[in-house]
Amino acid sequence: MPQLNPTPWFAILIFTWLVFLTIIPPKVSTHTFPNEPTSRSTEKPQTEPWNWPWH
Repeated sequence: MPQLNPTPWFAILIFTWLVFLTIIPPKVSTHTFPNEPTSRSTEKPQTEPWNWPWH
């Protein structure tokens, strides 16, 4: 039964992982987001209590 012979499948597995580990990480690491995050202000916003009738 050829399915039980690990020689060709193991080589395909290793080659596939080598391709994934050499090609994909540089593409992912060079990705930039269109909206860069900005630092938040240290001031707290002025809030007002809600005046809801609770009955």
